[in-house]
Amino acid sequence: MIVRWRLFPKYATLIIALVASMLVASGAVGLYFSYRENQDHLLALQQEKAEGAAARIEQYVQDIEHQLSWTALPRADSGADPLEARRIEYLKLLRQAPAITELVWVDDDGKEQMRVSRLAMDASSAGGDLATSAKFLEARGGKVHFSSVYFRKGTEPYMTMSRPAGSGGGVTVAEVNLKFVWDVVSRIKIGEQGLAYAVDANATLIAHPDISLVLKKIDMRILPQVAALATPDLPRKPLGRDLKGEDVFTAHGTLATLGWTVFVEAPRAEVLRPLYGTVLRMGIVLAIALVISMAASFFLARTLVRPLQALQEGAARIGAGELEQRIDVHTGDELEGLAAQFNKMGADLQASYAGLERKVEQRTAEVTEALERQTATSEILKIISGSPTDVQPTFNAIVQSARRLFAGKAVALAMSAGSMIESVAFADDGTQAHPPEPWPLDLGSGAGTSILESRVLAVPDTIEGAKQFARMPDLATKMGYRSALFVPLLPEGKAIGCLTILRVAAGEFGEKEITLGKTFADQAVIAIENVRLFHEIRDKSAQLEMANKHKSEFLANMSHELRTPLNAIIGFSEVLTEQMFGEVNDKQME
Repeated sequence: MIVRWRLFPKYATLIIALVASMLVASGAVGLYFSYRENQDHLLALQQEKAEGAAARIEQYVQDIEHQLSWTALPRADSGADPLEARRIEYLKLLRQAPAITELVWVDDDGKEQMRVSRLAMDASSAGGDLATSAKFLEARGGKVHFSSVYFRKGTEPYMTMSRPAGSGGGVTVAEVNLKFVWDVVSRIKIGEQGLAYAVDANATLIAHPDISLVLKKIDMRILPQVAALATPDLPRKPLGRDLKGEDVFTAHGTLATLGWTVFVEAPRAEVLRPLYGTVLRMGIVLAIALVISMAASFFLARTLVRPLQALQEGAARIGAGELEQRIDVHTGDELEGLAAQFNKMGADLQASYAGLERKVEQRTAEVTEALERQTATSEILKIISGSPTDVQPTFNAIVQSARRLFAGKAVALAMSAGSMIESVAFADDGTQAHPPEPWPLDLGSGAGTSILESRVLAVPDTIEGAKQFARMPDLATKMGYRSALFVPLLPEGKAIGCLTILRVAAGEFGEKEITLGKTFADQAVIAIENVRLFHEIRDKSAQLEMANKHKSEFLANMSHELRTPLNAIIGFSEVLTEQMFGEVNDKQME
């Protein structure tokens, strides 16, 4: 015993330390690689979205530039007015390019000659002097000029674009609505709080999901990731800050044509949230592993000492009736063989005991079922004896008892009435609001077939296997039953009704079930015959009472009216005649 308690703390400490160190090391390595993988995946996703947004914006601007190149003036020898022809071309461009809101043609001297606008009145020979403006000088030199972003009336971002006007000379100046840029950055989503924004070549915010920030014309060089654009040779850092001062993971894509940059960022706390969950799971696993290691160390200590004690305790439990008890000894010697013999003995005893329990349960179930049937039969017979003048209480008791014993969906007792079948008693599981309506007495239903052919009819499948009955599959689908048993009521060998038993599940009816159904049907016949005999006896008694009444009245009258023998003879003959004819009528009625 002393050795066991010395081994226990030794092995327990060793196992706990080993498991804990391995779990901590494994968790730390997994946490590190998970952090790196999440970070790399997020940065790659951000970089892809930033470059995609930059490419879309640049393509958008290049498309407008290409559309401007289509406004070359037709040749002068065509005979058309050059200024009017250019106005028509500008109007076509406004129709084809919704982003362009205004077009201006400036001649070679820098004078504004024509203005076509969506937002203002068109003008010709406006006379504005643009000779010293950058948009004229750069376009006059053969380049495409892009101005910085500005806001028209403080609402939507705009940019001025100019290029050579083609044949006819001069420069075409266009005002371009940059709402598309705001739409692009607003639709970029990274996680729950990630967003995208764009800055121009001067690091001024020109597009952001929050348009109010754009209207403030914020200098974004206050953010380290934007300020780093001024030193492109230095290595990029994935971490930056947002306008709220919180740490974010960021990536960017550039627009070579405009000198703009699109940034995509996601909060660092949101990115690291899965790692926090990993740390929590690792802590839970570590705690569970420590508990398991403690249990394992205890088990190891017990397996190292006195296997005979396990044999003794196991044998005592088996002897006390704990037959499921198994002796776990793995010493590799005779003690292990002895433990195996004890285990085999316990298994054999348990199997034998289980077999006896099954037999007892089976017999108990049979006795219980027989008792329930006898009880139901006795109750119905009591109702029959207590209701000699009315069959309805008996019918109700029969259908209720049958539904309970058959565990069916519904039980109906129907009687033939001319060419129809009427339900006289009905019991179900509560799903039917009303008993079945009368239906024709023919071979189209199971009850009709059972009554007309005076035989028991068992239908194991009322949907697939009862298609010979015209109405049964539809009724089965509507009422929700799959098997049915029809037992005819045969008072004198000819069916007058039918007991119908409906079950939810499909399947055959056993011999005991059919016999029980016949018993219920016979009880219904007994009730019917009992009421019929009662009414016959009552009618006979009434007839005898009537005859005695006539005799008494005659004798009483004769004492007062015996004036002559002839009157007495006539009165007596009337009594005899009435009595004779009454007996003849009784015999004819019988």
